Amino acid sequence: MAVAQRLKALALAAVALALTVTGVVIAATDSNPAGVAKDPLTLNGYPPKTADLAVTLTGGASFGLSANVQVNFRTGRVAADVSFPLVVTTAEIDLRLARGHLYARPANESSGPWLITGLKTPALFGVSLELTKPDINLITGFHKRVTKSGYSTTYTFTRRHVALSKLFGSTSSTSTLGSVRWSITVGNQGEVTQSTLREQSAKGVMTLSVSVLSYNQPATVVVPSASNTQPLSSTLIEKLLGSEDFTNILIPKSLTSLSGTSVS
Repeated sequence: MAVAQRLKALALAAVALALTVTGVVIAATDSNPAGVAKDPLTLNGYPPKTADLAVTLTGGASFGLSANVQVNFRTGRVAADVSFPLVVTTAEIDLRLARGHLYARPANESSGPWLITGLKTPALFGVSLELTKPDINLITGFHKRVTKSGYSTTYTFTRRHVALSKLFGSTSSTSTLGSVRWSITVGNQGEVTQSTLREQSAKGVMTLSVSVLSYNQPATVVVPSASNTQPLSSTLIEKLLGSEDFTNILIPKSLTSLSGTSVS
């Protein structure tokens, strides 16, 4: 039972990281040169070296998690402290993403072994460029609304009749139609400060929110030693991801389908 709970925690946290990176990368935004000067996250046009992110993911009453994620764009490493509710308590897990591997272990086992599995590290330098000053014009095919408050500008995109498919499953799996509401907030110089993606379909509602707590603060991600790791087989991951918690998670069937098309 303890091993199953750890594996479930690992998979939940991996979902959060995957969706976080996806949401940030596609959250292309424009600059706001007319904003107020007192912007605590101003980057002055330089890509951030690090970022501290607060992430929440909810998918109904039976699924949800929150995480504090530290990203070091220069070293290509990520660390995350993930919490998710159980029936009578809250479980926490530590994650590390580095050198093409994902490491995970319960947060209360500071000296215990890490579970390890291969996971391709995304191009984090490219992510840092998108966070610095992306282009809002890359997002098309939505109804768009723009609101301003102080030095912040929020772009809200909505679209109905979007094809959604299971996050885990074959590419030929049946999709369902749903609606997407995507809000992106940028600071005085166009740097990303917050992004929320909300999807609704007959399967339910899923909401992913990513907030930037700080840029360019120290973020040292220590990679566990090889002698303190235990392998996690892909077979166990696939079996775990067949549980009800994960089969109900939907994402747009094709991210590219969200641009360059007409709005229904």
